[in-house]
Amino acid sequence: MSLSYDIFWAASAEQDLTEIIDFIATESPESALRIVRGIRERASELKSFPERGRIVPELQSQGIFLYRELLVPPWRIAYRIKDAQVTVLSILDSRRNVEDILLERFIKRG
Repeated sequence: MSLSYDIFWAASAEQDLTEIIDFIATESPESALRIVRGIRERASELKSFPERGRIVPELQSQGIFLYRELLVPPWRIAYRIKDAQVTVLSILDSRRNVEDILLERFIKRG
């Protein structure tokens, strides 16, 4: 029997999702809805297989191996696994300077 993980969304990830929806909805509400559904569905897959995501390369190069990500191009779903819990931490646009954003969010928080 496989372990089922609980998935939690950090306030920062919820805020990221809201900003994505708001930005895209100005031009296409249907696209915004489709994108948010795709991101949420992809994140829900972590219930069964949280280690399927890769270690975030920008953090790995800094010697930080705690954070993983799933890709929903161009979005990156950053998360952390602890015990039987997965916490979605950020939804990032991979077209931006992701390394700076991640280091600011994850390292300064501890």
